Amino acid sequence: MLTIKKLTKTLGGRTLFREAGLSIQWGERMALVGPNGAGKSTLFRMILGDDGPDEGTIERDEYAVFGHLAQESGEPTDETVIEIAMGVTPEMVGILRTMREHEARGDHAHPEYAKAQDQFNHLNGYQLEPKAKKILAGLGFRQDDFHQPARGFSGGWVMRAHLARLLVMEPDLLMLDEPTNHLDLLSLLWLERYLLNYPGAILMISHDRDFMDSIVESVVEIDPDAAKFVSYTGNYTAFLAQRDARYDQQVQAYRNQQKEIEQHQEFIDRFRQIGSKAAQVQSRIKFLEKLDRIEKPRAPRKPFRFTFPQPPRSNQKVIELAKAGQAYGAKRVYKDLDLVIERGDRIVLVGPNGAGKSTLLKILAGIVPIDSGKREPGHATKLGYYSQHRLESLNPDNTVLEEVMGCCPTLREEDARSILGTFLFRRADVEKRCGVLSGGEKSRLNLVKFLVDPPNLLLMDEPTTHLDILSIDSLVNALKAYEGTLVFISHDVHFIRTLAETTLHVTRKPDDSASIVTRYTGGYDYFLEKSGLKDDRGAVTA
Repeated sequence: MLTIKKLTKTLGGRTLFREAGLSIQWGERMALVGPNGAGKSTLFRMILGDDGPDEGTIERDEYAVFGHLAQESGEPTDETVIEIAMGVTPEMVGILRTMREHEARGDHAHPEYAKAQDQFNHLNGYQLEPKAKKILAGLGFRQDDFHQPARGFSGGWVMRAHLARLLVMEPDLLMLDEPTNHLDLLSLLWLERYLLNYPGAILMISHDRDFMDSIVESVVEIDPDAAKFVSYTGNYTAFLAQRDARYDQQVQAYRNQQKEIEQHQEFIDRFRQIGSKAAQVQSRIKFLEKLDRIEKPRAPRKPFRFTFPQPPRSNQKVIELAKAGQAYGAKRVYKDLDLVIERGDRIVLVGPNGAGKSTLLKILAGIVPIDSGKREPGHATKLGYYSQHRLESLNPDNTVLEEVMGCCPTLREEDARSILGTFLFRRADVEKRCGVLSGGEKSRLNLVKFLVDPPNLLLMDEPTTHLDILSIDSLVNALKAYEGTLVFISHDVHFIRTLAETTLHVTRKPDDSASIVTRYTGGYDYFLEKSGLKDDRGAVTA
């Protein structure tokens, strides 16, 4: 289906690929991995023809259809959600809108309506529409959303509509760049199950290891040192084990060769001046000159481990909500909510987008006021709220390094630099002023500040966004050692599985009058089992 031969590409003065080769077969499910900046998205652009190689070839089967989900979908238009999902042409848009106008008036006998129906059927609309609606529902859209203009939705929801479009289209090669970024947990579970039965090939870039473990059958790593592709069979977990084994083999081969070189050099140095050994010396000199030397292998990157300072001890009851109520205008989010969080709790909030998870976290943080009931933190509670969008706590005149060092006077500069490097601030990045950082960089910097001076109640909303897999692992290691109380929202299943010991399921009441919170005193898999979201065969039914 796709063959890449001797691919060479230089970008910004750095060689991303040097005579690299790769092939993707029909029906193959592959993950493309590598550190940020290794060239994953660049490779996607070249496969799609949006960029070209400096040298080498990219051969696509002429009959294969390629479909791509980018990380950003651009500005939303007047297209409705269902129109995006159906991938409709301008001609289909006109037909659909004619049909909707007549249906709204109950004017089904009008000749114009009959003509539009015939055209719709000719364009396969009656097969596309039910499929699009089913996929949109799986991705979290309500039926009332289908005919709403996309510009009325957030960027994350528009991305879901474009993902639905790809799934309806069913390309022979489905190329997904961080497909889980804008999904809540239940939509992610639905997508995972859908892709398990997807008929075409899949090539994905993802930082969600559980998602990759469930879907992919092979992993290709971009080795930034060699600028090559290294292929592994199996899912992401199998890749990690094979990569470590490969490194061990490379180290042993390097050591064996170095030992051999030393023996030859020792012979040369010892007998160089002895005439009877001249032929042997020259032979060994020529051998060393022609020897294909093995470069010293570089160890795979590992999660950074650092002992963070522990927070002051809180009371047993860290915070309590009693009969709490909250509304946004006419929409009632919570009514008579009772919730107690105790010292040492590790709680994940799960539920569909819009159910009120982030609102509940903000109520606990005191950022969103309640309009009834009470919110009562414990006397010794030191609260910290981490949000991707709460950036005003940074001093724009400080450098990144100064901002972190100022949080913890006992922190050594070398440790601060190491921690920042783990969270993707490389070398000169630590000297940037906070005022010029991107939104993602500010979010990551705030995350580091929390870790070096943690509160005893840590409230976190999607902390893994903007992180690569190793940074996520470093964050997991830090939070596993954290002795305070943790309440968080995440759609990263590995992150949830590793940290959560209690699950709060936030859903809307059937009459949509308010949200309800159901407590499951157990981790993620316990929640799936007890909530009925997993069937007897272990498949997720969300």
